[in-house]
Amino acid sequence: MELKWAFLLLGLLLVVLTGKTMSCGTGFKNVGKQCIDEDECEEHEEDPGICGHNSVCHNTDGSYYCSCQPGFQPTKLNFTGTTGQCKDINECTDKEKMCPENSTCKNSIGSYTCECKPGFWKSTETSTCKDIDECARAPPVCGSHGLCSNTPGTFNCTCHMGFRNQGNSSIPCEDIDECANDPAVCGSHGLCSNTHGSFTCTCPMGFRNQGNSSTPCEDIDECANDPAVCGSHGLCSNTHGSFTCTCPVGFRNQGNSSTPCEDIDECESEEHKCGEHGKCNNLPGSYNCTCHPGYSNYGNNQAKCTELKCDRANITSKQAAMGDLLNLFKSNCQSLSHPKQQHDSGETLLKHLMNVSGQVMSSGNVRDSSTLSTFLGTMEDTLRLIGPQLSEPLTKMNNNNSEACLAVKRDPTPPNGSMIMNTEGVHLNISWKTAAGEKYPGFAYVALVSYNKSLNYPTTPALEDPKAEGRNASYELNSRVVTVLVSNTQTEHLPEPVTLTFKHLQNGAVSEQLNYSCVYWDETRDGGAWSQKGCMTAEFNSTHAVCTWSHLSSFAVLMALYEVKDTFELVLITRIGLTLSLLCLFVCILTFSLCRSIKGTRTTIHLHLCICLFIADFIFLFFISSTTNQVGCAVVAGLLHFFFLSAFCWMLLEGVQLYRMVVLVFHTTLRPLYLFAVGYGVPLAIVIISAIAYSDGYGTERHCWLSLDEDFIWSFFAPVCIVIILNSFFFVITVWKLAAKFSSLNPDYCKLKKLRGFVVTAVAQLCVLGGMWVFGCFLFQEKGTVVMLYLFTLLNSLQGALIFIMHCLMSKTIREEYSKLCGGVCTSQKKRYSEFSTNQSSNSQKPLRSAPSTGESQI
Repeated sequence: MELKWAFLLLGLLLVVLTGKTMSCGTGFKNVGKQCIDEDECEEHEEDPGICGHNSVCHNTDGSYYCSCQPGFQPTKLNFTGTTGQCKDINECTDKEKMCPENSTCKNSIGSYTCECKPGFWKSTETSTCKDIDECARAPPVCGSHGLCSNTPGTFNCTCHMGFRNQGNSSIPCEDIDECANDPAVCGSHGLCSNTHGSFTCTCPMGFRNQGNSSTPCEDIDECANDPAVCGSHGLCSNTHGSFTCTCPVGFRNQGNSSTPCEDIDECESEEHKCGEHGKCNNLPGSYNCTCHPGYSNYGNNQAKCTELKCDRANITSKQAAMGDLLNLFKSNCQSLSHPKQQHDSGETLLKHLMNVSGQVMSSGNVRDSSTLSTFLGTMEDTLRLIGPQLSEPLTKMNNNNSEACLAVKRDPTPPNGSMIMNTEGVHLNISWKTAAGEKYPGFAYVALVSYNKSLNYPTTPALEDPKAEGRNASYELNSRVVTVLVSNTQTEHLPEPVTLTFKHLQNGAVSEQLNYSCVYWDETRDGGAWSQKGCMTAEFNSTHAVCTWSHLSSFAVLMALYEVKDTFELVLITRIGLTLSLLCLFVCILTFSLCRSIKGTRTTIHLHLCICLFIADFIFLFFISSTTNQVGCAVVAGLLHFFFLSAFCWMLLEGVQLYRMVVLVFHTTLRPLYLFAVGYGVPLAIVIISAIAYSDGYGTERHCWLSLDEDFIWSFFAPVCIVIILNSFFFVITVWKLAAKFSSLNPDYCKLKKLRGFVVTAVAQLCVLGGMWVFGCFLFQEKGTVVMLYLFTLLNSLQGALIFIMHCLMSKTIREEYSKLCGGVCTSQKKRYSEFSTNQSSNSQKPLRSAPSTGESQI
C-alpha cells in the first residue's frame, strides 16, 4: 500500500517538471520543445498591419516597434499598435517656407503641392510664379475712357473725369449722368443737361454762372451792383433772383422803381400827434413836438405834451419839514418847462431823490399824518417827473431807509403783458395796459418804492373793526409801506387790478387774538389815515399777505392785536381749584412735619415737595397776572421758576430713593445735605444762570412767567424733561426688580406689597405733575388753545388734592393717626412705623433679605 502511494507521487512530479519546461515567455513561441522568437510583423501583414496605416513594423527579439512613413509623424516615439499611431504632417504650417513667392501651399496626405496665385503664372524653367501684365492685352481692359495700371497679380482702371468704372470687366468705364445723380448740381434755380463725360447748367433770369459750364447757378446781388437801386432813403434787401426795398420809419415805397421811398408827413396823417398842447413839426423821415409853456414831453421830442403842475411845490408852514424834497421837485419841474434849458438825466434825478428822501426819513421830521401825506404825495409827484426821463428799461436804487424800482417802455403802440417787480419784502404784479392808460403819450412806466419803519407811521386805522368790539385792540404795521405809481394819471378805478404780496415783519397766523388788514394811505381823511377802501381781495397766512387793489396809492399790511381776557369759568376753576389744592397741601405739610410715626427719608422728600408746590400755587393764584410793575413781575416769574423746578427735583429724589430701597442692600437712606443740594441747590443754580443770560426773559405783557423770546421758556422745560426721563428710568428698573421678586416665593411678601404701593403712588404723582406741564407748554402762549388752558388749570388745581389722597389718605398709618387725632386719643406709646421696619435712629435700613456678596435685595 505504501509503495502504491510512492509511485503516484513520483508520477505527479514528472508531470509538473515536464509542463514547466514546455511554456515560453511573451514574444516567443514553442516549437519542438524549444522557444523561438515570434515575428509579429509577419503574422499581421494584412492591411493595415499591426502598426496601423502609414506606418512600418520593425520586429525585435521577443517584441516589435512601429515607425511612420515619410510625411507622417508618430504620436509617441517607438510606439506599438496599441500605444500610438501615425498622423499626417502639415508641411504648409511649418515655419520654413515650402512654396515660392506669390504662390499658395496646399497640404495633402503625406505630402503637399504649390499653386500660383491669381494674376501669376508658373515658370517651368525657374519653378517660380511670375506676374501676368493684364494691361498688355488687346483690346484694352479699361476701355477707351480708362487708364490701365498694372499691379502685382492684378491691375487698376483709372477712369477719365465724367466716367466711372464697374470693376474688372470688359467695359469698366462708363459715362456718369451728373443730372440724375445730383438734381441740385446746378443749384435750386439752374437747369441741368447731361453730356458725354460732363454736364451743362442753364440759369434763369436773376441768376448767373461762370459760363455755360458745370458750375451751379448763383443769385445776382442787385443791391451790390447798384447801391442806389432803392433810392437815398431805402434799404435794399437782395432776394433769390430779385431784390426788395424796405423804407425806414417816416418813409414809404412806391414799388421797385428808381425812387421807391418818399417821406411821410406824420403831422398830416394824425391829428394831435403831439397832443392838444403841442405843435407838430414835420422832418424828412421824422417829426418833433414843441410843447406850449407849462407842458412837457420830458425830453422825448416825439411824445405828447402833458401838463406840469409845478405849483404843488409851493412850501407852506406845515410843509417846512419837506423843504428839501419839495425844492427838488420844483427845480426839476421848472427845468422841464423850458426845453432849451439843460437838465440832469433821469438816473441822476432819481439818485438825488433817494438821497433827499433818506435825509427826511432819518431826520424824524415826519411826525404826524399831515406831514406823512405831504411826504408820500411829494414822492409821487417827483417820481412822475423822473420816470419818463429814465433811459434804462429797468432802474433800481436803494438807501438805508427806502428802495426804488422803476421800469420804462417807449413804443409807438401801447405795451401789453404783465410787469412783475420786487423790492425787499414786497412783490408787485401789474399789467402794462394799466400803466399806459387810455391816453397813451408814447411811453409808459411803473414805479415801486418801499420804505422801512424809519417813518413814524400812524397806526390807527380809519375803519371799523368788528373784532375790536368790547375789548382793547392795538394796531401796528406788519409790512413795509410801498408806493405804487404808473404813467397813467387816471388810477382811481383801474381796468385791471394790481396785486401786492407783502412779507410779514412778524410772523403769526390769524386767530382770535390776531388779525391782518390790507390798507392804503388815504390823505383825504383828517390829514391822512389808513383805509381798506378799494381792497378787492385779501389773503393771509402766517408769513405773507396778498392784497388786490382797484386803485393806486401807498399800501401796507396792518396787524391788529386784541386783548385776550380769561373767561369767567376759567378764572372760577383756577381760584376754587388752587384754593382746594393749597388747603390739601397745607394739611400734608402739617402731617409730614408733626406725625412722628412716619418719619423717614421719603417723608422728608414729601414734606419739601408739598412746601414747594404750596408756595408755587400761592404765588400763581395771587400774583400771576400782576404785570403792572415790571420788576415785581420779574421777581414773581423767578420765584415760580425756582419753586416749580424745585418740586420736580424733589420728585426726582423720590424716584432715586425708591430705586435704592428696592435694589441696594445697605445705606438706602440719603443724607439731608444731599437732599437739600439737589432739591434746592440745582433749581437755584438754574434760575441764577438764566437770569444772568437773559434777564428780560422773566415776565411778559400778559403774565408773570417766562418769556417765549429767545427760547427762554426752555430754561424751565428742559430741566423738567430731564427729570421726567430720569424718573421714568428709575421707575422702570424698580418695577422690573419688584416683578422679579414677586414671581418667587418670598417671606417678605407683605413688605413687598407695601413697597409696590409706594411705587404706584410715586408714578401717579409723576404723571400728574409731568402731564400738567405738557399742557402748560401752551398756557402762556398767545396762540394757546382754550382746551389746553382748561386741562392745565384742572391738573394744577387737583395736584394738591391728589398728593393728599395718595400720600395721606391711602396710608394706613396716617389714617390711624388721623383717627386718634379726631377721637381725642393721645398716647405717648405709638406704634413705630417705617418703610421697612427700620429704626429711625440708626440712619440705615435693613434689607429684606440679602445675599452675602451682592448689592441687591433678594426678597
